[in-house]
Amino acid sequence: MAQIGSLCSETETLSQVLSLIEAFRAFDGDDDGQITEAELGGILRSLGYSNSSDQDIRAMVEKGDKDHDGLLSLKEFLDMNTADLQLGELAGPLRTSFEALDMNGIEFVTGEELFEEMRNIGAELSLEDCQDIIASMDVDGDGAVGLEDFKLILNSLL
Repeated sequence: MAQIGSLCSETETLSQVLSLIEAFRAFDGDDDGQITEAELGGILRSLGYSNSSDQDIRAMVEKGDKDHDGLLSLKEFLDMNTADLQLGELAGPLRTSFEALDMNGIEFVTGEELFEEMRNIGAELSLEDCQDIIASMDVDGDGAVGLEDFKLILNSLL
């Protein structure tokens, strides 16, 4: 069974990634799935970082812009901001569970579905643990996480 301290730490990591997704959505002013230098600069200045030069902002975008299109996608933004985060001992079982859920074509993952899949692969997490993991990623509070969001969050941590 997962250690309580370890699970709390890993759930906190998932919550941090969720916060990054929310931040990305705030930066993405026109909701096109990309952050431009202008959008990044506007948000930074509105948060009080008024001394961020255009050159500083361009350097931030360039740092994360892996496909060199001058924009930051959500994946690039997460990759850039999660390099130091680690999921710990949950990484392997969550990856395996995600792959099994993905092959079943499920659009949303609930705590119960994750629990069932974790049991199938022999991971010793309780139903409550699985519900906590899903709850930490559940933006709209409906008790489920979209499979694409689940995949994006896991990929950024693994």
